[in-house]
Amino acid sequence: MKNTHDDVAKKELGEKLKKAREVKGLTQLDVAEKTGMHVNYYARIERGEINTSYEKLHRIAEVLNLKIL
Repeated sequence: MKNTHDDVAKKELGEKLKKAREVKGLTQLDVAEKTGMHVNYYARIERGEINTSYEKLHRIAEVLNLKIL
């Protein structure tokens, strides 16, 4: 199965989120709790398995001190 541009983008985003989380010394559970989402949902975002909403991405970015725009 061929990777689409969207699949690649989701994977790259997930990798960036994981790296930022690890730099801050946070676990997936920490980020999930601070953003009000289930840890399994957040883990799927990091793995690039799902396309999350802008609102959820914005909450994650706030926790990780990232700029998204």
